[in-house]
Amino acid sequence: MRKLAIVLLNYNSERHLRQFLPQILDTIDDQVRVYLIDNGSTDDSLAYINSLKKDIPIIKLGKNHGYAGGYHLGLEQVKEPYWVLLNSDVKITRNIWSQAIDIFEKNPTIATFQPKILDLTQPTKFEYAGASGGYLDTLGYPFSRGRIFDTVEQDNGQYDDAKRIFWASGACLFMRKSAYFEAGGLDATFFAHMEEIDLCWRLQKQAMKYGFFQGLRYFI
Repeated sequence: MRKLAIVLLNYNSERHLRQFLPQILDTIDDQVRVYLIDNGSTDDSLAYINSLKKDIPIIKLGKNHGYAGGYHLGLEQVKEPYWVLLNSDVKITRNIWSQAIDIFEKNPTIATFQPKILDLTQPTKFEYAGASGGYLDTLGYPFSRGRIFDTVEQDNGQYDDAKRIFWASGACLFMRKSAYFEAGGLDATFFAHMEEIDLCWRLQKQAMKYGFFQGLRYFI
């Protein structure tokens, strides 16, 4: 039985899929399946997926529901118990999926987590949005381990420890399926920004745990 679903949300992302999906497919094993949720694309991205002749289920939504709405509708059809909601413009450097499954299975109270996220064009620096996991300050502004406002740090291993965080980045969001639905899932009214912070906030209210885990690395 497959345990982890890599779920890509697509809207006219043929260029990114051609560049990055083959690397993802090279890292998976028989515990992992890749899904594509399509938000009514009008380019040739679906034709490209079909040309690969791989076991990639395509969930067609017919129109653009945004990040939150598209994922929420599409995830209802994903059967695996663990997910990673993964942006299509990514570079995966090695197989991190087995380690992610192990984290879920050894930590049954973990609802969601993220890896270290580095800048694709400057791989010694953290990526702006997610870095090594996020928090909110007392005024409600989001910031990350590795990035505060416009100041982005160099990655020198200073945040390689496993640590509790307030929110995990939607760019590479590992999620336990049961926890997602118990929390009510992504709120489509957010469309494309701050939706993961809202979801993680609701998970926290339900006393579910989430964090950043050492050893997982991802480039965007």
